[in-house]
Amino acid sequence: MSTAAPTQSAADLRFRWRGVDVNGMQQSGALVAPDASAARAMLKRDNLFIVELAAHGPAPRPKTRANDVTIFTRQLASLLRAGLPLAPSLELLAQAQGSPRQGMPRIVGALARDITSGLRFSAALQRHPAQFNALYCQLVEVGEAAGALPTILARLADDRERAAAQRAKVRAALTYPVAILLLAVAITAALLIWVVPTFKQIFDGFGAKLPAPTQFVLALSAGAARWSIPLVAVTFATGSAVTFLLRRSEAARIRFARTSLTIPIAGPLLRTLCAARWSRALGTLLSAGTPLADAFDSLTHATGNAFFDRATVEIAARLRRGERLAAAMRAAHCFPPEVVQPVAVAEESGALDTMLIDVASLADRQVDEKIGTLSGLCEPLVIIVLGTLVGGLVIAMYLPIIQLGNVV
Repeated sequence: MSTAAPTQSAADLRFRWRGVDVNGMQQSGALVAPDASAARAMLKRDNLFIVELAAHGPAPRPKTRANDVTIFTRQLASLLRAGLPLAPSLELLAQAQGSPRQGMPRIVGALARDITSGLRFSAALQRHPAQFNALYCQLVEVGEAAGALPTILARLADDRERAAAQRAKVRAALTYPVAILLLAVAITAALLIWVVPTFKQIFDGFGAKLPAPTQFVLALSAGAARWSIPLVAVTFATGSAVTFLLRRSEAARIRFARTSLTIPIAGPLLRTLCAARWSRALGTLLSAGTPLADAFDSLTHATGNAFFDRATVEIAARLRRGERLAAAMRAAHCFPPEVVQPVAVAEESGALDTMLIDVASLADRQVDEKIGTLSGLCEPLVIIVLGTLVGGLVIAMYLPIIQLGNVV
């Protein structure tokens, strides 16, 4: 495998233009192109006669979504399977995906130019690391060498679609209870700050000792009114500091990622999900013909979890020292036993690539089952949280009025 760092492709330029359309109407606008000749060609395809074309500096770096890369991968695999050569396929996709000013068409156009100039497809992809990670590039390189690029691209598209669907399920399962909890806290805070003080004015005229729950709520209301703004400010400052620290410190990211794996309910779900991604990525590389030692160079960001990423580096180091894969995985203390044990069996039988993909499929099913269980717990969780917070406040506020009615 080639490990040389690719040179960066030339930056696109921004152009302002004025011209005339086929109806004789004056038009003007802006576009992004690698040079003036390419800009003129783009405008000519739109049946525009150019009067003035001026460059206005380098264009900003193209931005894309993960789904854009997945769609590109699926479409390119389909075109190659239909027998179209690589460079014409890329040129066709660059024109079909939308305006050249958008992110993905610009990237696909740059890939087409690199291929036409003689660069290998995998090397051209490495010039866009934000869109195509090391795993993607290495699999494409393997597919180029084996003459199986359409098959590799189709497999990449399948894996990306599966991962995106799974991320959406996990996000939905974790977001709903958190959103409900935050809503309950917001309602409770609003009642404490604005509603409870109104009752306090009524209770002051009773001249009698208030029940203990009411006294507690009144004290809580006074504290909320006094400390709510400082508490919000401290929370915002703490969140900003943590975000800054996670962006700047790798050790902080690793510690945060490791802590997230120990959260009740969500932690085991995230651990199984990361293990599934890791196993599928390694199994895909091995089944494509990548040697085990070389495969780990592309796994450092396969899971999206910094703790697993560090474990991948440690496993690679242990393998270079002669340890078995299962023993190295067990020493990393992040993989579930149901993932490590089949790997140990597969190492003895020589079917490691197949076993890893099977383990990933089993872990995916376990993730789906856990997501279903978590979703099923959301409704009773909502009822308990809202009932405890809001119901408790209402009872505490009306308890003195009920007692006063009994006395009368």
